[in-house]
Amino acid sequence: MNHPIRLGILGAARIAAGFVAGARLSQRVEVVAVGSRDAAKAAEFARAHGIERALSYEELLGAMDIDAVYIPLPNSLHAPWSIAALRAGKHVLCEKPLALSEAEALEMFEAADAASVVLLEGYPYLYQPMMQQIERLIAEGAIGEIQTITAACGFTLNNPNDIRLDPSLGGGALLDSGCYPVSFIRQLIGNRPTRVSAVARWRNDVDETLAATLEFASGAIAQVTCSFATGLHRSALIAGSGGIIETEFQNHTIRSQTPSFRLRRGSDWRNPTETIPVPREDGFRLELDAFVDMIEHGDSAARRAASIDNAWTLAEILNIARGVATA
Repeated sequence: MNHPIRLGILGAARIAAGFVAGARLSQRVEVVAVGSRDAAKAAEFARAHGIERALSYEELLGAMDIDAVYIPLPNSLHAPWSIAALRAGKHVLCEKPLALSEAEALEMFEAADAASVVLLEGYPYLYQPMMQQIERLIAEGAIGEIQTITAACGFTLNNPNDIRLDPSLGGGALLDSGCYPVSFIRQLIGNRPTRVSAVARWRNDVDETLAATLEFASGAIAQVTCSFATGLHRSALIAGSGGIIETEFQNHTIRSQTPSFRLRRGSDWRNPTETIPVPREDGFRLELDAFVDMIEHGDSAARRAASIDNAWTLAEILNIARGVATA
């Protein structure tokens, strides 16, 4: 395209503020509008972040000069509003998790195909040089064949009125923070698990702390933990037949003065651990540039498959943790 992608934000959520800051670092997008059900909230967000227009959801989707939409709404609203935006001819960058079930994800991509537009699930860490270097090292055989992955993400959530504790809005630790480890594991293994087991501790009928074990056709076994009742953490250990990688798989390496990950080759504990530095980058900027690449050059079959697998796996983990029988 011969102009920046003109983007509207559907929902004045807290995360949208960081998104706008990241978008300003890209020369390929321009945030031109924000939509909210509350006109005053939209106007306040627009003033605070220097956005030209404050609109309703319907006005934003109907605006002919908006090319794409970013959706940071509560999890249960991702599918209906993404589908509405896609049917309105907008490319959609939807916050993680894309959908609450595989069926929802498939319906969303069908809507994208019908309108010949792009749908992308928002995981900024995927576009970081850190993740790309890790994937390259694994592909080159630096740690041999992956045998196990442990990945964790959690923090303390104290506000009892936080929407992330509302089951009707798709709340819970797995869908909010645990989706990162699930996505990370799926990205490295390359397919969905063949068997899932899970256990959870519940609060307000959502999972406050959850652990899951994922078994894969390759023989690899992965473990996921997530929580709303711990200190802030995000980490992963990839153990292969010939070495290990330790990483925080960060969304925003710009937040660290010296972002890096660790690599130890071989099986002997005496082998040296390499600290591999990576560039400081804003993940939203990288994600947006990748989104524009897809708009200009075509959808990514790999990203689509990963999102569908992620949706299936998240739903399967929650069903197992609740003791719901699955097919």
